[in-house]
Amino acid sequence: MRTMALGEKQAVAIVAAAGTGQRMGPGRPKLLREIAGKPVLVRTLQALDLPELEAVFLLLHPEEKREILSLLEKELRTYGRKRQLVIVDGGRRRQDSVLAGLRAAAQWEGWRAPEADRLVLIHDGARPLAEEELIRRVLAAAARTGAAAAGVPVKDTIKKVGEDGMILETPDRRRRWAVQTPQVFSWPVIYHAHLKAAAEGLSATDDCALVEDTGHPVQMVMGSYANLKITTPEDLLAASALLKGVTAPRYRVGHGFDLHRLQAGRRLVLGGVEIPAPFGLAGHSDADVAVHAIIDALLGAAALGDIGALFPDDDPAYKDIDSCLLLAEVMAKLAAAGFSPVNLDLTIIAQQPKLAPYREKMKKKLCNVLGLAETAVSVKATTTEGLGPTGRGEGIAAQAVVLLAEAPRGTGGRGEA
Repeated sequence: MRTMALGEKQAVAIVAAAGTGQRMGPGRPKLLREIAGKPVLVRTLQALDLPELEAVFLLLHPEEKREILSLLEKELRTYGRKRQLVIVDGGRRRQDSVLAGLRAAAQWEGWRAPEADRLVLIHDGARPLAEEELIRRVLAAAARTGAAAAGVPVKDTIKKVGEDGMILETPDRRRRWAVQTPQVFSWPVIYHAHLKAAAEGLSATDDCALVEDTGHPVQMVMGSYANLKITTPEDLLAASALLKGVTAPRYRVGHGFDLHRLQAGRRLVLGGVEIPAPFGLAGHSDADVAVHAIIDALLGAAALGDIGALFPDDDPAYKDIDSCLLLAEVMAKLAAAGFSPVNLDLTIIAQQPKLAPYREKMKKKLCNVLGLAETAVSVKATTTEGLGPTGRGEGIAAQAVVLLAEAPRGTGGRGEA
């Protein structure tokens, strides 16, 4: 599947995961080390789980390949159902591995686009925190220019140092960027660059340098400081901390208010509880101002409109309806949008009747509909000391404040069920 951002261009990915990871120290291969319960390589592949990428060529070290494929068999099989996953033996250097991946990609039978319209995304297997938006930015830039790479401006002052350790120069850091992956290239650009480098014995630590050597310009795209490369044990700790920050829920606050006039001969329903009284509240539904205020607070926090738009007062379907049924429908709407309530603070403003005897019943009713513990719901009642329409006994009002948690998406937006 291709997206409009790439037009008619067709894209595949090469994942450079054939390094020995010596700086990680003894133990399991670094791609099998876990970040928040998942191996580094699994998180990297999940970051590349985009419909734009029709095939992934995974470069593995021949001596580690069997262990990695054995331990990640289930995850790789699941990933391979979405797109073709091709395992390729890596070479002695990263550059050799990428060239092996390019040669494998050259033989891929899934190409439909002509070579000029093919894109190759190259990504480090040890960069598991690349975000979906970042990857798409680099893809889109390469679709326009033929060569693009993620990077970030350096934050530290950079020194050029001689072999004796003495500082030779302090370059202006304002024009210095630290390059990252993904790096994306038009097929002719990257394939020619690697073949030229192999023929001339040119060595480089990233693919941009090889492309630059051919004279083709490379577009730098703003990356992310969180898009770190796992190299040492300290990087695992940093990645875990970053991931926890990304996957923490985000919160939203909503406020709702409603006021209905009193009307003789109507049932008085507040907070889903019918209260004995010689009057009720005028309205199209059961006119439960407390529940109406809660609904507006929930919808407002989630930016999903308001009660009037969702349940019009001229729709016969809502004539005299139990407002708790409307609240239940709003809860379903919130869940579908990825929101859940954390707590509710409800204040009912009425000169009469006395509401204290009914507050606990209201609380239990609202807890049941909202799916909250009783410790997370507060129901209060107050008067206005005879002031205003509620003080004069003309109506009853309610105010509600809610806190919503927005379900986390996780890094890259995938794999964080």
